[in-house]
Amino acid sequence: MSNKMKKATQVRALRARRTRAKVQGTADRPRLSVFRSAKHISAQVIDDAAGKTLASATDAKLETKGKKGVEIATLVGAEIGKKAKEAGISKVIFDRGANKYHGRVQALADAAREAGLEF
Repeated sequence: MSNKMKKATQVRALRARRTRAKVQGTADRPRLSVFRSAKHISAQVIDDAAGKTLASATDAKLETKGKKGVEIATLVGAEIGKKAKEAGISKVIFDRGANKYHGRVQALADAAREAGLEF
């Protein structure tokens, strides 16, 4: 592994640690956690106190043919917002993990807000 790759990995781990130190989901205000890989994006609404996932959405279960990155993230955000509302959740804490609040992560968050979730 090159030094440049090591540095990028260390920066990502540091960013994740910084984010997770501030974010804790409760029964009143669960955590909306976003996972982004090179090909897929998914989101979960998690009650950390009980250790349970209350709602989840992923692009693997949605019709995404012909769509790219930000469009797919918008679909996932709308889906997680809809599922959270069905579960009786209106307020969440947003957990971007080690991802920057930009691009697909931002699109997912904006779509979840439009679906009725309050951050």
